[in-house]
Amino acid sequence: MKYVSTRNNQIELGFKDVFIKGLSEEGGLFVPKTLEAYNEQDLNDFKKLNYNDLALKILHPFCRDFIDENNLKIIIEKSYSKFREKEVIKITNLENLKLLELYHGPTLAFKDIAMQFIGNLYQYYLNKNKDFLNIIVATSGDTGAAAIDAIKGKKNMNIFVLHPNNKISKVQRKLMTTVSEKNVFNIAIEGNFDDCQNLVKAMFSDLEFSKSINMSGVNSINWARIIAQAVYYFYTYFKINSKKSVSFSVPTGNFGDVFAGYLAKKMGLPIEKLIVATNENDILHRAISNGDYVSKKVQETISPSMDIQLASNFERLIYYINNSNSEITANIMKKIKQNDYKIEKSNLDIIQKDFISESCNEDETLDVIKKNYEESNVILDPHTAVGVGVAKKLSFNDCVVLSTAHPCKFPDATENAINKHENLPEELKHALNKDENFEVLKSDIEEVKNFVKSKT
Repeated sequence: MKYVSTRNNQIELGFKDVFIKGLSEEGGLFVPKTLEAYNEQDLNDFKKLNYNDLALKILHPFCRDFIDENNLKIIIEKSYSKFREKEVIKITNLENLKLLELYHGPTLAFKDIAMQFIGNLYQYYLNKNKDFLNIIVATSGDTGAAAIDAIKGKKNMNIFVLHPNNKISKVQRKLMTTVSEKNVFNIAIEGNFDDCQNLVKAMFSDLEFSKSINMSGVNSINWARIIAQAVYYFYTYFKINSKKSVSFSVPTGNFGDVFAGYLAKKMGLPIEKLIVATNENDILHRAISNGDYVSKKVQETISPSMDIQLASNFERLIYYINNSNSEITANIMKKIKQNDYKIEKSNLDIIQKDFISESCNEDETLDVIKKNYEESNVILDPHTAVGVGVAKKLSFNDCVVLSTAHPCKFPDATENAINKHENLPEELKHALNKDENFEVLKSDIEEVKNFVKSKT
């Protein structure tokens, strides 16, 4: 399989370059040049597989030029051996909805599913190439901890994680900043997640800098994360044994997780609608409902992993709805950078065939947590609560809600809603009492680059 950039589809790359680069040199995101859909017989054959074997079937076509099937199987099994659920994920009922619990990995968030896979894929690459990588990642809360857990202590790799200072939950922060391995560096940026993300993109775009430190990234723009996340859409569809198409409600910030669902649909999975569930930072809801893709000031909410205004992975959707025209996509991205983009009616019609959206404000989110605890004795984290709340607002009474994080990571939100919070699992409680180690830096590209260079 060959890959092209959303902003320049004239140059074709293999999976290794796409995986290690993360971002194209002109700032575009990588997508497959062509994508084959599975037929009904393929899907019937997949139904019988456990999670690891299904992952092998879904992932290998995307990376077969990089890794053989046997080594990929070893990596998948190693990646999911630390999960508390044997089948990686768990599906539970919540009244007439289904919750897809994606938080049974080592840092209690859906990011673990892709990140454990990526960490071991990096190690495979480094073992073969005798190279050294500096991984730089921005986090709105959960990505950082998942990336650190996947990469800490691994040879020939450093990881630098940028998080918005004082804008993530205490538990989210401590799961990152109490890690003591020498190849882990935490940076608290005086700003919001979009500032962190822009700094990482600027470092990628500075070719002299990125090449000098052999930089790679594990944010959701990395194609390897998208394909790893697409697997659980397939597995869920088979597990609930649906005879018809299924809709998924996805708490959404950077559009990566819901784009993985869109990829699954393009690959032939019978998905009816992908429900984009946002909090008060509702740019994606405005974009999908009426074409308004103008960013506003980021609002701090009780669902901080969604406190994002510019969703990086939306660029991939823009590319596809514009008939894979990279020139048009590049021009649109310039307009977005100038905060001056309105989705054309013809393109909006295409988007709305696959996506529908809604948002929940803070009071609505707290009310969802409260009602579900009182009626079902289930504690939802605030992100999952947004997914549940949006599904109900849109009257999707028979859909799957992606439950993206364990509620114990957001004790302030659940205390506020129900005067109760879940405790961290025993193996993670130590993080609450350990000393933290992180550097506070201004949202200044030169200051951040100098810090990174000083540690490499």
